[in-house]
Amino acid sequence: MEWPGTSGASTPVMERPGPSGASTPVMERPGPSGASTSATERRVIPSSSRPPRPLREDEIIALLNYGSEEDSEGEDEEILQPSLVPRATRMWLDEEDEEVEEEAERLNINLEWPRPPQPLRPSASAPVDVSPTSTLDPIYKFKFEWRNISMPQIEPHLRRELFSEIIGPSVSFATPYDAFIAIWDREIMQVIVTETNIYAQQVATAMLASGTIGPHSRITRWQDTNVDELYTYFAIVLAMGVVVKSCLEDYWHTARDIFYTPGFAADMSYDRFQLLSKCLHFNNNEYCDITMLTRRQAKLYKIQPIVDHLNTKFSELYNLSRNLAVDESLTMWKGWLDINQFIPNKAATIGIKTYEVCESRSGYLWRFEVHAGHDISTSQDDPISGTVPALVLRLLSGLEHKGHTIWMDNFYNSPALARELKTRGFDCVGTLRTNRQFVPYELTSLTKKDMTVGQVTGCTSGDVDLLVWKDKNRVAFISTYHGLASVRFEERLKPTVACDYNVCMGGVDRKDQQLAMYPIERRRTRVWYKKLFRRVS
Repeated sequence: MEWPGTSGASTPVMERPGPSGASTPVMERPGPSGASTSATERRVIPSSSRPPRPLREDEIIALLNYGSEEDSEGEDEEILQPSLVPRATRMWLDEEDEEVEEEAERLNINLEWPRPPQPLRPSASAPVDVSPTSTLDPIYKFKFEWRNISMPQIEPHLRRELFSEIIGPSVSFATPYDAFIAIWDREIMQVIVTETNIYAQQVATAMLASGTIGPHSRITRWQDTNVDELYTYFAIVLAMGVVVKSCLEDYWHTARDIFYTPGFAADMSYDRFQLLSKCLHFNNNEYCDITMLTRRQAKLYKIQPIVDHLNTKFSELYNLSRNLAVDESLTMWKGWLDINQFIPNKAATIGIKTYEVCESRSGYLWRFEVHAGHDISTSQDDPISGTVPALVLRLLSGLEHKGHTIWMDNFYNSPALARELKTRGFDCVGTLRTNRQFVPYELTSLTKKDMTVGQVTGCTSGDVDLLVWKDKNRVAFISTYHGLASVRFEERLKPTVACDYNVCMGGVDRKDQQLAMYPIERRRTRVWYKKLFRRVS
């Protein structure tokens, strides 16, 4: 490989997250007169160029009751079979974003990643010490001095972080039921029972005050629930994912035909199941002080206790293996919701997005975070102060200095984030957008027309390697240990990083494929957080 000898200043190109798994921030929706209206005009978060205005009374009420419409009792949603874009295909998608980037630049969209104050030129000097024991000043921590990758190279396994953790469940379970109650213990079930009983009284009071309650309304037959009954309710919900029927009433069908399932009616009546589904609640509305919450926190207020509990249990009950994938998942939601995201290469296509850390081998979900907009970053001087790097570091909190390798696509990766992860005891591998901060001009300006099929070029700063390879298209990688190592694949050489990426990046997709076999969230509902609850339960 020959490293070019000239350098130049890179021009930042405005972009938006493309079809690599990230959401598209610009979506068109019909306006009142039939014209389309850009979704960027409905900002969940105020623009950083103007101070946020105080919330009006109607906005406070809307946030407090966000997503709390009544459940519908229609037919179930159709079963969505997974139809995922292969991971190997997604590597090429960032080359098709030029028109998208021009549109994003025209609309002046904030891309969340801080822009470089000035380009850094390649140098042949020694790499900066970024070992875990290093006490670098932040000014020098992100000073990348790129140079040609020397030959012969150090073996990749010698450059990886040492991993010697015990993997697998931290507690042994005799039956699946033991594993279930380890996650949904009586403590969290009692919280749900308390909030459900309180919310049932609030619903009945509101219906009496508005005069909408009738003599035959189900709410008139409400009796406070308890932990044992709630366990039964959970069991029925899970059983509906195994025994799939076209509508909810069929589970309580009494005709003794081939579709007869007496177990559902034996444990709970249809009316009681519907009433519990309507009143199921997780956080008291009366304790929500909108003035003390950000808009993102307000939108997630009703589901946040469940998210926090599951993240705690998932991380306590399992020790992860070496390779972890950070990616997005989508819970299908067809109704109007301003936190809805559109991801074309996911099975659901449109819905509620969650950022997740999953084990690459098994798809085990270790931690997740629901996307509801981003709070405004307070510092733009730090290269990892953007919302995307901060998100990755939050998801990986608690795994530092254990030797895990983090696999991410080009929505997350950048040289600054890779170095930060390296200082925290992680390895980092994935695809890369070459207009990220600190990528040298020689790679930024390199197009597929400048390369021949099979050509590989790249550079290193000692702990971070950048690689551009052309196969069917031009694709860029970033790695903290691969270098230019290659393997023979179908009678031709292929970079090792590309082969490893296709194997290890699919952890979140593997989890989604396994959940698709048990669609417990398929019942129609007008309350988005209840559907998300079924998805993660």
